[in-house]
Amino acid sequence: MGKEEETVERLIGWVDHQPLVRAMVLTSSRAIPDAPVDAFSDYDVILALLDVHPFYADRTWLEAFGPVLAVYRDPLEAYCGFVKSAYVTQYENGLKIDFTLWPVEILRRVAADLHLPDEFDAGYRVLLDKDHLTDGLKPSTYTAYIPTPPTETEYQTVVEVFFLEATYVAKCLWRDDLMAAKHILDHCMKQEHLRPMLEWHLEIDQQWSVKPGPYGRRLRKWLRPDLWTDLESTYTGAALEANWEGMFRTIALFRKVAIEVGDRLGYAYPHALHQRVAAYLQKVKNLGRGAESF
Repeated sequence: MGKEEETVERLIGWVDHQPLVRAMVLTSSRAIPDAPVDAFSDYDVILALLDVHPFYADRTWLEAFGPVLAVYRDPLEAYCGFVKSAYVTQYENGLKIDFTLWPVEILRRVAADLHLPDEFDAGYRVLLDKDHLTDGLKPSTYTAYIPTPPTETEYQTVVEVFFLEATYVAKCLWRDDLMAAKHILDHCMKQEHLRPMLEWHLEIDQQWSVKPGPYGRRLRKWLRPDLWTDLESTYTGAALEANWEGMFRTIALFRKVAIEVGDRLGYAYPHALHQRVAAYLQKVKNLGRGAESF
């Protein structure tokens, strides 16, 4: 028995002895046929419960799967008129299980719905169902979380906000405020705006058929090699000048990708905006640190 099968058997054996747990559903990568998994791939498990509160109030049940290294618990929140929660649990032995705590009524609604929620449509596997709660579940199409083509408005908005974020990076670098500059450059500019543009680019090449994964986890697999090399060059350390260069390289990569995406989708790249912002950023960079006005 492989490690995954062994873990699944442990989960099923534990649920067998939990009268409040009426069903257990595995989702995400370990529920998708032929999905890439490795030693650090987690188990996303939905527990359908007669009562969520005992599992929320007492977390000692998590120790049934090994010593807990670190854990995060979602607050109780309303959903479809009921309350749900979740535990993100990292074990000392490397096992990671994300437990979603649902009242059985939520699973009944999902099973009765004509359309699966994305989490299920991406792939699911019923591990145990004591009360036939999942009998009505539709089969997964495995197409959830595949990006779809942006509208022209969505495309233009990503470009506009990207350049607005660049002005904040420049201001923070001029002030020598490294932590803020790094956050805006590496998260806001790259994760929130460059990454979607890169994903649209690769999806065009792949006929809108692949899942890049959260945070760009699988970009390297699908992205054109020269674009990946350019992306690597945008990351740098703490030196002020290096971060100015990293920002300008990020803008150069964004321009290259956005123009290609726009051309292939029939959207015009705003060259005038780019030129205005580029000139502004260079002016900020050249501005003396003791300047009292721009």
